[in-house]
Amino acid sequence: MTVWLVFTGGLLLAGLAPALVLASRAPAVPRLVGLQFAGAVSALLLVALTVVVDQPSYLIVPLAMVLLSYAGTLVYTRLLEE
Repeated sequence: MTVWLVFTGGLLLAGLAPALVLASRAPAVPRLVGLQFAGAVSALLLVALTVVVDQPSYLIVPLAMVLLSYAGTLVYTRLLEE
């Protein structure tokens, strides 16, 4: 295990903990903010892990996750309107 791998794992825990608390215990609109924050943090950390393991082919996972997160946000806001 490299130092960078441990560092990105620590950032994952430190970044996702507030987002998950916000997404699980807040009213509807702050939940959406927590969901977006969790998606952004996890995408950035997946990119960092791709750099750590030196496999550029792994970049497809965070790219797909960002696109699906954006689509999920649009669906969630559509449901909030109703």
